[in-house]
Amino acid sequence: QVQVVESGGGLVQPGGSLRLSCAASGRIFRMNVMGWYRQAPGKERELVVFIISDGSTNYVDSVKGRFTISRDNAKNTVYLQMNSRKPEDTAVYYCNVKGIHSIYSPIDTWGRGTQVTVSS
Repeated sequence: QVQVVESGGGLVQPGGSLRLSCAASGRIFRMNVMGWYRQAPGKERELVVFIISDGSTNYVDSVKGRFTISRDNAKNTVYLQMNSRKPEDTAVYYCNVKGIHSIYSPIDTWGRGTQVTVSS
């Protein structure tokens, strides 16, 4: 079983910065894709960005130039640096990881989410 835990959420003023972390633990053979999603009140969950094991990334247009994803493969941890925050960034941010378990079964696991609120 793989556990995924997000941290770093909170309240930030518009224009401010915040850094989220997501750590995956368990008997992981290989972690392929690590990504961040968010769900604002009354809206569906949407992809924000993901990063593949080779370092390639894919951002949603609304966060390009403001958010930066990075990962530490040795720690199975992914980070999301969020700058120039806007009120519309307010949401619960979820981490999702996809990979292969030590017994070669697939991994597709979500964290419980962390609340991020952008408000003055």
